[in-house]
Amino acid sequence: MNVTVYSTPTCPYCKLVKKFLAKHGIAFTDIDVSVNAKAAEAMIKKTGQLGVPVVDIDGKTIVGFDEEKLKKALGI
Repeated sequence: MNVTVYSTPTCPYCKLVKKFLAKHGIAFTDIDVSVNAKAAEAMIKKTGQLGVPVVDIDGKTIVGFDEEKLKKALGI
């Protein structure tokens, strides 16, 4: 499973998403869109959203911290 989190260091919901993934032993790549303009552009193009966090799970995107959607997408 390929999990990518698009986040910023100051976003409280980003921290919640990363804590949730770590708690469930899910490995993920964290991309800081506040310093990576290319990644921010790709995230916006993919989701149409400017806000973070955006979680990409094998090509399926979840915007924000939605525990139920994350559990379903991750099979938890």
